[in-house]
Amino acid sequence: MFSPFRDDQGRPKAIADVTWEDLSQLSELEEGFALEFKQTFGPSVRRKIPKIVASFSNSRGGWLVIGIADDSREVVPVPRGAADVSQVIGELCRRHVSPAPHFEVRFLADPSDDSHGVILVRVDEGDFPPYVADGIVEIREGSTSGPADGTALVDLYDRATSRRLDVRRFCRRTVYYPMADDTTDPVALFDLYLFRLGPEEDEANSRTSINEGAAAMRAAFECYGIGCRVQHAHDSLVFRTSQRDETVVAHSAIELFPNESMKLSVPAVMVTGEEREQALRSLSQRTLFSPRPDARLMDATATLRRVTRMASLLDRYVRLRGLSWREYAVAYELEHMAGVTLWSKNETYLNYAACYGVLYCATTDCISRIRYLDDGAHDTFRARQFAGSHFFEACGLPLGSPDPEDVELVNALLSTNAER
Repeated sequence: MFSPFRDDQGRPKAIADVTWEDLSQLSELEEGFALEFKQTFGPSVRRKIPKIVASFSNSRGGWLVIGIADDSREVVPVPRGAADVSQVIGELCRRHVSPAPHFEVRFLADPSDDSHGVILVRVDEGDFPPYVADGIVEIREGSTSGPADGTALVDLYDRATSRRLDVRRFCRRTVYYPMADDTTDPVALFDLYLFRLGPEEDEANSRTSINEGAAAMRAAFECYGIGCRVQHAHDSLVFRTSQRDETVVAHSAIELFPNESMKLSVPAVMVTGEEREQALRSLSQRTLFSPRPDARLMDATATLRRVTRMASLLDRYVRLRGLSWREYAVAYELEHMAGVTLWSKNETYLNYAACYGVLYCATTDCISRIRYLDDGAHDTFRARQFAGSHFFEACGLPLGSPDPEDVELVNALLSTNAER
């Protein structure tokens, strides 16, 4: 994305890396499609900020720099307000712009007087335009903002539609399992898809970003004491838990993309052999469950532990990289899990099953609806909680039920999720 600030090698600087000395670079630039200056931060400028931010979002993104004279490009520091400037501008945009645009704000303090400084606002090209400011769709017209005409509105809607298609196309497993599509005994998988919205990284920086991401993902595995090995795919890196028998037994994998989108695939822990026979006998004795010869049983405790542990790696990775879950769209998929029965030796589960029947995945394999985490309803999103709760709920666990017996069952099964 465009930046008016460059480092010594001529590469664009991120807003967090801009220094006071970099402001001198603005003297050579003119206001334009992706750059606008304001000298003051008074009431009239504040009223214009939502319009400017919306117009950048509807166009190709851009920068607003407050504290720069329009004509001479002289730095004219503005007073540091009592309230945090990012909160002030954020509140202005939340009140006046819909949907919520993506932008960053930074107060760059004057080294000689930190009570004054320059305000930097970097706005991303929006994923889902049009962005409407006080009822008007604004776009960039040269160095100013103006209402979009009919043709521009059609282009904006087309861009949003294309972006949604990108997200939908992303939400499918692309990690290979040699035994996943075995028609006789397919692997039951829980897949979590996390698509990072926002502009793509510049090609010049992609290799550095990939290497940094790979190092952070390895560190996330190490934090949980899990070994991993890395496989290179066409446009991604696949991190698999280190096991010698992975061509025979499916193991968890995380696929990491250059823009830091991620896919997680976790095989369910199935009950087999003599343990399965004992479990079937136990269920038959305690319940009215009459298993089919091909009935598949899943260890509820072990699978939940595996799902939440692997999802915790994603939370750790996001923290290590300084990312925000608000940048992501998320969906999950159940593969080859239709009819899989939950098994647990827990007495609460067995008593519950005796009264109400065993729990099982009661839906055909499907992808969930896509959730956009910047909608304000997912401010406390954590991959670990999302994956664990939605996986178990899809398998019949009555999460959120007010019934005391349901609550007891949930607590009993979740309490067995011993941490590692």
